[in-house]
Amino acid sequence: MVFKEFGNKNSKTIFLLHGGGLSWWNYREEVEYLKNDFHIILPILDGHAGSDRPFTTIEDNAEEIITFINERFNGSVCMICGLSLGGQILLEILSHQGDICRHALIESASAYPSKITGALIRPAFGCSYPLIKNKRFAKMQFKQLRIKAELYNDYYRDTRLISKKDMLAFMKANTLYRIKESIKNCSADVHIFYGEKENRGIKKSAKIIKNSIPGSTLTELPDLHHGEFSINHPQAYAEAVKAIVFSEKN
Repeated sequence: MVFKEFGNKNSKTIFLLHGGGLSWWNYREEVEYLKNDFHIILPILDGHAGSDRPFTTIEDNAEEIITFINERFNGSVCMICGLSLGGQILLEILSHQGDICRHALIESASAYPSKITGALIRPAFGCSYPLIKNKRFAKMQFKQLRIKAELYNDYYRDTRLISKKDMLAFMKANTLYRIKESIKNCSADVHIFYGEKENRGIKKSAKIIKNSIPGSTLTELPDLHHGEFSINHPQAYAEAVKAIVFSEKN
């Protein structure tokens, strides 16, 4: 795993874990809004463009980040945020080391497995993978993801660099992930966000996560689809991060 760092190293440290199929640029604009107040670390998850090893499991990615935090920050940082696959990795981190961060922001994470969808990933995606390098197909897929136009070049460049094996691996892991019971011991201040226009699985997962983590909060984001909060509304996302960290109760 590769870790990109920004901001003042003497400030509070925040980790931002990108979504599956994306990369550190998922949070590039957030960095601009946060770098004067925080030390920001953007891991490039395994199997993604710019990383240094193939994707194995969500659990392995979580362990790499835990090890990094234990070695570099004496086992604790101010905040960890994660989108979708990154959110699942964050859930896994918190289930193993519930005091690793003071605050956590989980966006659009699936918390229970869909075995039928998981079984269909290899035959369905395996046939369409060669189309990833086709610009027309890439633009159509990009539009379906509702990612803002300014990020298309990053998306197209990095998606082409993800191997078929890695893409199948993290897509399947994302679909089959189940939240661990041990997360009930998490002591972090956890905030769960999901879009009003997300699918039923993500909405159900948000409630499962809320019920699994004592004291956590749940926020529905009006008119937003999957991942739009961090990807398309970086200023609002950064303001949410600051509000959580600098709130009076903390």
